[in-house]
Amino acid sequence: MGTEEAQDDHGHHLPAVEDWPRGFGEASWWPFVTAAGAASVYVAAALYILGQSGSGLVGPMVGPATMVVAVGIFLAGLYGWVYHAFVSHFWSRESSGQSANKLRWGMLAFLGSELATFGALFGYYFYIRAGNWSSIFVGIPTLTGSLVLINTTLLIASSVTLHYAHVAIRNDKRKKFIGGLLGTLLLGVVFIGGQVYEYYEFIIHEGFTLTSGIFASAFFGLTGLHGIHVSLGAVLIGVVTLRGLLGQYSADRHVSVSTASMYWHFVDVVWIFLVVVLYLGAEV
Repeated sequence: MGTEEAQDDHGHHLPAVEDWPRGFGEASWWPFVTAAGAASVYVAAALYILGQSGSGLVGPMVGPATMVVAVGIFLAGLYGWVYHAFVSHFWSRESSGQSANKLRWGMLAFLGSELATFGALFGYYFYIRAGNWSSIFVGIPTLTGSLVLINTTLLIASSVTLHYAHVAIRNDKRKKFIGGLLGTLLLGVVFIGGQVYEYYEFIIHEGFTLTSGIFASAFFGLTGLHGIHVSLGAVLIGVVTLRGLLGQYSADRHVSVSTASMYWHFVDVVWIFLVVVLYLGAEV
């Protein structure tokens, strides 16, 4: 009797892997890894501020070192999450127009939240821009150099190559599709490197840091947030490229290429607006 009662759970049990729709919610640690990495970014920012305050609680390099580790954990978690959810079961999952529409609408909803996030920081910048600009824009290095022009050209070119790849897979031209993805990924990585180099020049050679004033907080907040999004986009493009190299995608099954393209083009548009408002606007 006791054994029967122990075995009878009346239909109530903890969710198991088989209870979840395949590809969209398997039991996984990757979301927790990703969340831990994202939370560590804020910890790193706090450590950086403490390190620059001269209080002696933490060293000046603890914050940047923590930021590198945090971003690495975040990107690794994101890669594992996306790969586990969409790549590993591609061959065993049937194509579904309903699932494709859900992914597209999900990306649109996500981009809406991202628009609100960037809008909040741009609102902060417009607020300080409306103040006494002559007292705010003091000790700021020249922002509109050749580097920002090169970075902008690289990012715009990456959108062109990604569009080229998207059109190619819709026409079942796989070699052009892979070539376009690899070109996009390369341009994105070089852009990230260019932004890191720009930070190096400003912080080390110009002494222009996050704590240099109100404008500096807006500048590093906006460009840093955008840099994180480009890094996120590079991971997405990397996953799409890996899937393409594995022989996945066709003219009928390429929804994740579409959603990744939506995200990348969004990041591109934000950068152009950022350059016009922040870089060029600061010089006016």
